[in-house]
Amino acid sequence: MKNCPISEKTLNYLYFKNKLSVAEISRKIQVSENKVSYWMDKYNLKRRSRSEATYVKRNPTGNPFTKRKGLNHQQIFLKALGLGFYWGEGTKADKYNVRICNSDPKFIQIFLRFLKEIYQIKEKRLRFALHLFDDIDPDKAINYWCKELHLNKRNFLKTQIIKLNRKGTYIKKSKYGVLTLIFYNKKLRDIINKEIEEIKSSCS
Repeated sequence: MKNCPISEKTLNYLYFKNKLSVAEISRKIQVSENKVSYWMDKYNLKRRSRSEATYVKRNPTGNPFTKRKGLNHQQIFLKALGLGFYWGEGTKADKYNVRICNSDPKFIQIFLRFLKEIYQIKEKRLRFALHLFDDIDPDKAINYWCKELHLNKRNFLKTQIIKLNRKGTYIKKSKYGVLTLIFYNKKLRDIINKEIEEIKSSCS
């Protein structure tokens, strides 16, 4: 293989189907990276950008979601509701994940259903985080959210405790804190934001 051309079929199979990097291909077929790059350029095979390469490395088995097609009326309503929720309450500062928080279990439940039904997410990428004032029992709060949303405690990140200033006016707050839902995937985050932008453009 060292002194032979690398076939276009081989490169398509290894790079595009198996999602191997140029470095991984060079090791697999025992040629230099320069030779792999040379033949990719020769066949006009477009290489992944740095961000695309990073995404593939983090998602070796492909996207952890599948966008559902052919929605029924109920699913169309659910999608509109979910996009509206994210538009209003989603964390826009997070450029790499779908992140939304609320103190209402029903709100989180509907958004979770939106992710599961409309984008058919792989739930292993889901995590939850609680923000509590220091007068709320953390164990009791986690048990409450687990019961309300049928969650597993092992999917919770470290609880963030906020010290309550008792000198001023008492802050109106949830009895069980604010729950943040996080789905670790930039591509889905970008898709949801793009769909929201399309809605905004159509209404202007």
